[in-house]
Amino acid sequence: MILEHAPFCVLNSYIGVIISTCILISLYLLSNRYRYGLHRIPGPLLASFTDLWRLVQVWKGRPELTQIELHEQNGPIVRLGPNCISIADPDAIKTIYAHKRGYVKSDFYPVQQTVAKGQRLETLFSTTNDAFHAKLRRAVGNAYAMSSLIQFEPLVDSTITTFLAQLEQRFASRTDGDEGGVCDFGLWLQYFAFDVIGELTFSKRLGFVDKGMDVDGIIGDLERLLNYVAPVGQLPILDKIFVKNPLRLWISKLGLTNTTTPVAAFARARMAERSSETEEKSQAEGTKSRDFLSRFQEAHRKDPAFMTQQRVLAVTVANMFAGSDTTAITLRTIFYNLLLNPTLLQRLMNELESNDIFSETGLTTWSKVHDLPYLSAVIKEALRCHPAAGLSLERIVPPTGLAVCGHFIPGGTIVGCNAWVLHRNERVFGAQPELFRPERWIEATEEKKNEMNNLLFSFGAGTRSCIGKNISLLEMYKVVPVLLHKFEVAALARDQPVTMANTTQHQDHMTAPRHPIHAHDTKSKTPPQTKKLSDTAGPYHTILVPRCVCTHARALPE
Repeated sequence: MILEHAPFCVLNSYIGVIISTCILISLYLLSNRYRYGLHRIPGPLLASFTDLWRLVQVWKGRPELTQIELHEQNGPIVRLGPNCISIADPDAIKTIYAHKRGYVKSDFYPVQQTVAKGQRLETLFSTTNDAFHAKLRRAVGNAYAMSSLIQFEPLVDSTITTFLAQLEQRFASRTDGDEGGVCDFGLWLQYFAFDVIGELTFSKRLGFVDKGMDVDGIIGDLERLLNYVAPVGQLPILDKIFVKNPLRLWISKLGLTNTTTPVAAFARARMAERSSETEEKSQAEGTKSRDFLSRFQEAHRKDPAFMTQQRVLAVTVANMFAGSDTTAITLRTIFYNLLLNPTLLQRLMNELESNDIFSETGLTTWSKVHDLPYLSAVIKEALRCHPAAGLSLERIVPPTGLAVCGHFIPGGTIVGCNAWVLHRNERVFGAQPELFRPERWIEATEEKKNEMNNLLFSFGAGTRSCIGKNISLLEMYKVVPVLLHKFEVAALARDQPVTMANTTQHQDHMTAPRHPIHAHDTKSKTPPQTKKLSDTAGPYHTILVPRCVCTHARALPE
């Protein structure tokens, strides 16, 4: 008799488990939805139940547009998750990102930490420990100071010279049919950015520009990493479960897995070379004594217990990744918008050619260009219109809570500001903030300029802002004038459709326009051949797919 009823008992048990599970899940979702202090904040209904909504939005590729639209509909404060709030109030920046206010980084950032020998490698960007960040920044900060710019200029000039030579040889001087002179300029700008940061870090380029290719698949490797980081960062628990769980960390500690990236291998090789040299030889050579590696090694000698060789490796690799695509993104934005707006391009050319800023070699210096008003306006407008950071820079509200925009946000809540949203503030940046219009920086009063500069969030804000800001600006201020002086540039195929995809972050989440070039030598009688390029996704953040560009080599002074 008991055996006859056994199947029904088992079935009833399964049904009971299912019902209990559904009840628990429902209670969990409802507790998310009506979380204390957050349930009255407007936002997508689904987002209030689960962070899966955020993950899907990032995975779809344009989360920054979603956030812009949500703020346009709901105002300066929007709920993006059960415990995540986006804030577009300029005054909130002073609180959330201020020094010693207790707003630490969220669990989004450790997702980006690499693992070596079973240990997470923290960097200035990925650490959530403010004390560690302050100590590391003190150790390496002098290398990024504005006073270091002059010392870095010869290293930047070296890569620029090679970059110009390769563009001229491979594209500007070619006229061999349909294939002659066709170049993905956006990709080459990334080659340049990778090589120049390699030169700055190690006094040695990785070889992107010289070889005209993705060396060792580094760009592809970076793209895969960032495609993982962005969506998984919305649910960091996934990273802890599948990638940085105790078992995998233990296996890594035993050396049974090799997680060394090509950039890390390159960095280790340069460190090995440098350690075999005497300090006197390095000083005698001069150049190496000015690069980042030598400065990091100096920090190691001062405090080897903290600035270990493993930490030196971590910061050099972070330097390479952080200093490459971020700069390339802004360079792409600059050329993309100038090529679509010939009037703006001509105004910039007039400023460059009317000032004595170029040497006999066609290069220029920071001191000659950083005060040029229209060049500065173009660069600032590119940083404003197309910031590299495409998602909010997340922070955790301290236990005291946060009063903002008529709401009180309890401690433990994730809050953040998105540069894309902040930079669309019409009150601060004027009418049609979505348009690329450098003149807004020229026409503004000094008071308005200060207000716009204070809200320019491209490099973050506060003590956790991008430490490489000065280096990035140095590269842009030097290479943009030189490229426009060396080559004549004009846009072709302007009606080609543009697609974009925000795949991840650096200095939190990037976007990057790409521009193929069609080039020919001005001395040739053969007219340039226009070639349609297929849409291809670029490596990193938001990508504008190829448009054709026509370049001609200018005659430089002998």
